[in-house]
Amino acid sequence: MNNLKGLTSQEVEQSRQQYGTNALTQIPPDPLWKKILEGFKDPMIMILLVAMVVQIILFAIGQAEWFEPVGIFIAIIIANGVASFSENSQEGKASALKAEELAKEMAKVVRDGELREIHVSDVVVGDIVYLQAGDKIPADGEIVEGEAKVDQAALNGETEEADKVPNVNGDTYDIKDLLNTHYAYRGTVVCGGESHMEVKVVGDKTLFGELALEVQEDQRQTPLQVKLAKLAQQISTFGYIGASAIVVGIILRALIMGELPGDLFGWIKFLLNAITVAVTIIVCAVPEGLPMLTSILLSFQSMKMAKDNVLVRKINGLETAGSLSLLFSDKTGTITEGRLSVVELVTGNVTKFSKLSELVPELSLDVITGIGLNNSAQASAGQVIGGNSTDRALMAFIVDNQAENKMNKDEVREFNAFNSTKKMSSVTICRDGSFCTYVKGAPERIVERCTHYIDETGKVRELTEKGYLMQYIDEQAARSMRLLGVAKRDGESDEGDLTLVCVLCIRDNVRKEAVDAIKEVQDAGIQVVMVTGDRKETAVAIAKDAGLLKNPEDVALTSQEMGEKSDEELKKIIPHLRVVARALPTDKSRLVRCAQELDYVVGMTGDGVNDSPALKKADVGFAMGSGTEVAKEAGDITILDDNFSSIAKAILYGRTMFKSIRKFLIFQLTVNVAAVLTCFLGSLMGEDHMMTVIQLLVVNLAMDTLAAIAFGSEPALKEFMKDKPIPRSESIVTKGMLAEVIISGLYITACCLCIRFVPALNDIFGGQDTTYLRAALFATFMMAITFNGFNARTDKLNPFENLGRNKNFLYVMGALLLIQFVFVTFGGNFLSVEPLNVVTWLVCLCMAFIVVPIDVIRKICMGKK
Repeated sequence: MNNLKGLTSQEVEQSRQQYGTNALTQIPPDPLWKKILEGFKDPMIMILLVAMVVQIILFAIGQAEWFEPVGIFIAIIIANGVASFSENSQEGKASALKAEELAKEMAKVVRDGELREIHVSDVVVGDIVYLQAGDKIPADGEIVEGEAKVDQAALNGETEEADKVPNVNGDTYDIKDLLNTHYAYRGTVVCGGESHMEVKVVGDKTLFGELALEVQEDQRQTPLQVKLAKLAQQISTFGYIGASAIVVGIILRALIMGELPGDLFGWIKFLLNAITVAVTIIVCAVPEGLPMLTSILLSFQSMKMAKDNVLVRKINGLETAGSLSLLFSDKTGTITEGRLSVVELVTGNVTKFSKLSELVPELSLDVITGIGLNNSAQASAGQVIGGNSTDRALMAFIVDNQAENKMNKDEVREFNAFNSTKKMSSVTICRDGSFCTYVKGAPERIVERCTHYIDETGKVRELTEKGYLMQYIDEQAARSMRLLGVAKRDGESDEGDLTLVCVLCIRDNVRKEAVDAIKEVQDAGIQVVMVTGDRKETAVAIAKDAGLLKNPEDVALTSQEMGEKSDEELKKIIPHLRVVARALPTDKSRLVRCAQELDYVVGMTGDGVNDSPALKKADVGFAMGSGTEVAKEAGDITILDDNFSSIAKAILYGRTMFKSIRKFLIFQLTVNVAAVLTCFLGSLMGEDHMMTVIQLLVVNLAMDTLAAIAFGSEPALKEFMKDKPIPRSESIVTKGMLAEVIISGLYITACCLCIRFVPALNDIFGGQDTTYLRAALFATFMMAITFNGFNARTDKLNPFENLGRNKNFLYVMGALLLIQFVFVTFGGNFLSVEPLNVVTWLVCLCMAFIVVPIDVIRKICMGKK
């Protein structure tokens, strides 16, 4: 054929000008500066911005020190910057991996009559691409010469290979139908044969490219984002109300005490003083470290998860994984091993075996010859090379049984590959001077021709009763087994009567660890639904083995059955849905949408381009490490070993992180409540500057950063998988947490007020001046908050439970006590403090530590164990 000379250099350029390149559009992630700007929309950051503006105005008129607005500015930059840098770093790692993969993609094309290897992106419409086994098809096009078997799982999820042949009769066909026999698609893989393909479509216009573009959609907010946004709104309201109340309170106090100013200048000074206290209250109310905490936690957990074969690509994916309530999982390679394996072999009298070592030597040799030499795959150094999926499974069975050295290829005289008409393949060997032909193929065809069989002792017996064997074959077929008959006959022909060697059962086996992982996820209150392109019978059999179908009310649907139902009907079925068979890409997206409308937090696993839209729409997308780059791009988390048990680990880490955030919130909100109440009540009692803005910023930032590391190091306990999923609408702060915050906050407030206003305590401190008492108050406040960290880290009665598994916590708490000593001793005018004597330190330490037994009493009253 003349066109197999390919395009000339001039024609290549013309085609590129007319139809474009084969490069896929890559939408770059937001640059770092844009992420930082987006961060300023956070409600908590906005409150700080308001406080900073007020401080700048106060500084401009001489009512505030320069370092007060600068301190708030630094707090904003740290809180916002850490989150942005963390996400940018994760995206950078993912981009580097992607670029490395893309650089390796090459294609063989015929140009100017010569075969050349070029980069995939240089392929143009009209190119003749030479395809061999193992090649990834670089563009969409029509087969013009030769034959090929193509694995299209990347596009349709089907494990069965598709035959692709030239359209010699000029028949019309639908290129959107992936099962057509003439058109090949970008991203699919050639499994066997050799052929030439004429490129018809390139780049974004290929089916692969269209699906890749579809994943560029916005996602809805993650459950944690929803909860934190709600909390931020509540905190900002609390801060603004508190600030307004303090201004009103100061005015009322002055009115009652008869201290209202008498002139305009006095009023200005009076109001500025009230506003300064109000700004202090706002700074008290805002947990500056919260945006930073989530980033530190996510980064910390991401590093730990990488060791467990889980790559967190999008930082919010991890926390969402912890809130999952419904998980749609692929079958092939995730729940199953992703490759066919020999499960069982039986003789003509249905004696069952699972290993070659269980067979007598004569029968074992016949099986090895019948499936090893009669095989298009090859074994080399313990690896299986070439062949179709069935032949690879048979050869892997021989390799796994360490029997490849018993295959003597020198005995082979003729090999006939699988013939679709005869439904079998054959090999003729010469052993000890005698010719023998072995055949393997469809069991019903082979058993029909068998007059004898070899029994378990290796003796040849007459096969008179075939009913029992055929019943076994039917039963195994119902269990979704792929069956293969192996027989032999003397001579060089495969025609005539046969002697049955065995019948083999082959299946993509359920991963052993997946069964345990599925049970663990189900026990965690997460509904697991298997979505597969396989037929319903196969899907149901696998689902039963995997523990997905257990109860009479459990439902298995096909794509067709699902398509016949309205969205409302489907929503009623979803709570009982366990299997979707013959699934199409559109089915997955519809399932995700309907489940989200029912307020499920939805996870989706996938590896193919066809999975990408659903991966993108799901609350968290788990892309498989062996999958396509488009799927990885769409997913939030990449499961590097394609194993369902790694998904369970991601869920556990997500839950651990969510619990760590709640622990941190108890710690942080206690700081805020105690600080607000101390400043508010102190100002009403006559002291407008119980704590300064800089002191509060130091407390929040220094303690929050270290506390984030401490709580971020909390161990991932298996007991977390026994909890039920937290609903999207549930508040992040529970009633129990609120009680703990209020009780601890009230005690710390009482300590601070006593230090400042109780004369007897002042006498213990030696009747010192205001700065000394403020230093004692600051020291007690910081130590009490530090000790309260032990209360916050567990809801168990013993505040030191599992502490040995989080040494970072001990290091951080020790560091916090040391830091506050340094702050108080050397803070001077900057922190409005002065050094304390030993007696004062001991009194402050005792007052601060009492917060621990107080919370133990609270836990006893609440029935904690």
